[in-house]
Amino acid sequence: MTAAHGVQGRGVPGRGAQGHGVQGTLDDLGTPLRDVTFVVVDLETTGGSAADSAITEIGAVKVRGGEELGELGTLVDPGGPVPPFITALTGITTAMVTAAPRIESVLPAFLEFARGCVLVAHNASFDIGFLKAACAANGYAWPAFAVVDTVDLARRVLSRDEVPNCKLGTLARFFRTSNEPTHRALADARATVEVLHGLIERLGSFGVTSLEEMRGFAKAPTPEQRRKRHLADDVPSTPGVYLFEDHAGEVLYVGKSGDLRSRVRSYFTGSETRRRVREMVGLAENVRTIVCATGLEAEVRELRLIAEHKPRYNRRSKFPERAIWLKLTVEPFPRLSIVRECRADGARYLGPISSRRQAEEARAALHEAVPLRQCTQRLTLRLVERGKARSCALAELGRCGSPCDGRESADAYAVHTGTARSIMEGDVRPVVAAAQVRIDRLASELRYEEAAAQRDRLAAFVRAAARGQRLAALARLPQLVAARPAFDGGWELSVVRYGRLAAAGTVPPNARPRPYVDALVATAETVFPPSGEAPGGVALGAPPSQGATAEEMECVLRWLDLPGVRLVEVDGPWTCPLHGAEGLREWIDKAYDRSYERPEGARHGPRRPLR
Repeated sequence: MTAAHGVQGRGVPGRGAQGHGVQGTLDDLGTPLRDVTFVVVDLETTGGSAADSAITEIGAVKVRGGEELGELGTLVDPGGPVPPFITALTGITTAMVTAAPRIESVLPAFLEFARGCVLVAHNASFDIGFLKAACAANGYAWPAFAVVDTVDLARRVLSRDEVPNCKLGTLARFFRTSNEPTHRALADARATVEVLHGLIERLGSFGVTSLEEMRGFAKAPTPEQRRKRHLADDVPSTPGVYLFEDHAGEVLYVGKSGDLRSRVRSYFTGSETRRRVREMVGLAENVRTIVCATGLEAEVRELRLIAEHKPRYNRRSKFPERAIWLKLTVEPFPRLSIVRECRADGARYLGPISSRRQAEEARAALHEAVPLRQCTQRLTLRLVERGKARSCALAELGRCGSPCDGRESADAYAVHTGTARSIMEGDVRPVVAAAQVRIDRLASELRYEEAAAQRDRLAAFVRAAARGQRLAALARLPQLVAARPAFDGGWELSVVRYGRLAAAGTVPPNARPRPYVDALVATAETVFPPSGEAPGGVALGAPPSQGATAEEMECVLRWLDLPGVRLVEVDGPWTCPLHGAEGLREWIDKAYDRSYERPEGARHGPRRPLR
């Protein structure tokens, strides 16, 4: 049975994966699957990364030869509150784990339960990663468990016609398991046991009967991968970009690498287990490569090629034109609007922002500082003067000056507009001050979840503003030339114009750099100043011919931040606003690292925001 507040195990000890200890013949090499003791484990956690999240529940089932030998299940106190979205997903609340044992008490019981067995998990890298992190944090050496991932097995033995994906719920429905996955650890572990048994039955048709064969089968290349290995024969061992193309020349996938030959060859080996990529390899008839002078050039070319061809098997960077912006509209009574296009219309823009949810959070933070109207109706002076505009509930609550019904004059509203424009141009102090007042008040009233929501709004605004200001500063520069030490003793050179990488080259070891710099600048691409309005008057989402996309500029900025990079030439001032958001990013990150601490002497209960 599952233990709600403590570890409870049952069953008999497993014999492990070592068999009966009888000397085998050459025909019996390997451990028969019927003799292997599997421990199928599933975890629930407070987040997706073992670095900053914790385990909230462990469920494990021990089986051998199709028979269950024992179970272990317990809730775990993660040492902090369970995030609301995790509660919505799993049903595990902070109250449920308050009296549960900590991971340092649970871990020894689990390691003893699994001793000598083969660990099985669905998406094993996630669960095993959390368990390894817990062992490292509590001074336990991670045992040399053999690990089987049911996701890898499913990708090898099931076709796309049978299952659309390899999620646990999908596989459970396919194999008609009696246990349904519910995002609770023990229930999901039980379902994974039945999925494992279904996969083992399928493996029998491939002649797989031993543990060693099963583990090798999951990593073996497909016949299609082996047949296409010749596509990598002529690929050079240099930095660059590679494009997989089908028989008609359509680009299926674009990637980059510091060593094109080794990277492309990996697609035809067992190390490549992604179903979509294996499907892509089956369609590919040619691999085209573009040799690049530096790693930065390869990264930038990859982004441009993905945006140009929009390959069906690339997931990221396909639609840079879909950036999200926060816009202060141009009208008699401006408002904040979330848009997907940055135009040269005289409006002020904040961004680009990574998602609509982040844009809404940033807008809410700005509304807390400036009482701009939040209605969507288009107000004109004539409409207001005639009294035909509608007022909303926010006016009654004092959250809006209500210019729509004349209670706030156009001149008074213009003051709010000027403040908002100043904030979006670089002075973020009003937003930070307003948010801090609300956070302090909510914290003093012990309303910590509401205080955390205010913190999240402020963080979304600061990060969006910092990103825009940092990119706009680079996009204003007519030309920047920088050099970075190369591994061979020479130099990597980059010429950046209005944020766009215009040229890349190298300087051989022991050569004078200046002639190479002059030659590279002379042959660099001509880039015209971008048009449009964004922070600093620069359209960060402009077409490539008018500058660079935000993602390309971020690649350039990451390269400029690397150790050893030297600025050779800078044409124009490269500055960020004095009271801008860039200086607050570290403060926001620390607020998330140490965002809450419990009152002194309290092991459980609410936490208070740190100042």
